[in-house]
Amino acid sequence: MAFDINTAMTWILFLALFPMAFFWLRRAWRIIVRRNFSEVALKRGVAPTNPGKFAPYAAALNLAAGAVALTMIVAVVGYGLAYETWTAIAGSTLWLKFFGDFILGRHAHPSRPESSLAGRA
Repeated sequence: MAFDINTAMTWILFLALFPMAFFWLRRAWRIIVRRNFSEVALKRGVAPTNPGKFAPYAAALNLAAGAVALTMIVAVVGYGLAYETWTAIAGSTLWLKFFGDFILGRHAHPSRPESSLAGRA
């Protein structure tokens, strides 16, 4: 096996699954069990006015992404899942988690109408 950039990127992606699964499952635990909504639907580090409204969606998103990442770790180590399969699933999960958090954060913080532009000539 030759060590090249593809091998390095594969190892980086695989090793990154461990902290991603940990943080996502820990965040789901905090939301579901501890009822800590401090990290729910953040936009620029600010929580929405009613984070409890968006907590079930954030918990489901984190729980699903963490479970998929943990499943990929077990499948690669325990069952020797094919490279193309686990990288496609892990990469898709990563992107969907980021997009889901972005969408949830923007939905929880509706934009204000630009009232200052109405008076300009």
